[in-house]
Amino acid sequence: MDTNERRREIIIQLTNSNTPISASTLAEHFSVSRQIIVGDVALLRAEGHDIVSTPRGYIIKATDTDYPYVGMIACRHDSRQMKDELYTIVDFGGTVIDVTIEHSIYGEISGLLNLSSRYEVDMFIKDVSGENDKPLSTISGGIHLHRIGCKSEEIFNLIKEKLKEQGILL
Repeated sequence: MDTNERRREIIIQLTNSNTPISASTLAEHFSVSRQIIVGDVALLRAEGHDIVSTPRGYIIKATDTDYPYVGMIACRHDSRQMKDELYTIVDFGGTVIDVTIEHSIYGEISGLLNLSSRYEVDMFIKDVSGENDKPLSTISGGIHLHRIGCKSEEIFNLIKEKLKEQGILL
């Protein structure tokens, strides 16, 4: 398989996957190094493909049209409340699309999350619990925004109500 074929196949695999695919998994599949895959993805992005790196691997960027309703919430909490916040959102049927903070030098900084189950939340919490890896909200004193995808505005409002009861919603 030549380089162009491999890159086309990477796009096909990412498009057909409902979950992120790690560079290591792609490297193993194509019998190349992880660094080759990282380079392929960088070039695919430069060609205009909406490939996003998440803590669990690469995905094709979801758009707001992937959800019947998308709302935004502003939250503030410490690291101990992060699991409660994310569990509440997914338990009531929401998907945490991303997180955004305001940085004094760089402006808005966002990270794609795409968390829609307790398992995905647990994996994310594990990833950001390392010595060198911290959630974005630690930069902004715990203040951050989430876009949440839902089946309806009613579900979104229920999520907001529960987060308010927990003292997490700003």
